[in-house]
Amino acid sequence: VLMLAYMNGESLAKTVETGYTWFWSRSRQELWNKGATSGHMQKVASITYDCDGDALLVKVDQTGAACHTGHRSCFFNPLWNEGEGKNLPVPEPDNESIYGVLAELYRVILYKREHGGEKSYTKYLFMKGQDKILKKVGEESAETIIASKNNSRQEVIYEMSDLWYHCMVLLAYHGITPAELLHELSGRRSKENNSKY
Repeated sequence: VLMLAYMNGESLAKTVETGYTWFWSRSRQELWNKGATSGHMQKVASITYDCDGDALLVKVDQTGAACHTGHRSCFFNPLWNEGEGKNLPVPEPDNESIYGVLAELYRVILYKREHGGEKSYTKYLFMKGQDKILKKVGEESAETIIASKNNSRQEVIYEMSDLWYHCMVLLAYHGITPAELLHELSGRRSKENNSKY
């Protein structure tokens, strides 16, 4: 089991038509194509429905991680296992996971790059090109350093947010997704690469 998501008639039709998974976002009230931003596409192998006709099992060939956290499956938090007792901690809900926020920001950056108006700062950065983007990354790095030296927690949060945004713009400039960074970091913490940290 990789993930749980919602479909409506339109997203199911789109899935069958394209051969890749499409879902329905109840919060945004729009269709979304799994992996369109991260590259972690799901090629459909088969679709079956349950005895009540209200749930679908979609078997897919998964590219990369299915979960926005970078895990292969969204179901990675243990709650109870036979033989391990019943005192496993219940994980705290993570409704605004860091990767979810970064992925959404990245989607906005990509959209603004193509469709931003004349007042769009993101569009402006891409129009000015790599040198302008790199200059802003440098400036925001310096401002983050100064905020840290000032021992101002709020300043660090503010300046680091600016820095991360401009770093995300730089990633988009190179066509690199946040998921690729997450994959690299995950590899560094693996047993084979634990000397990285």
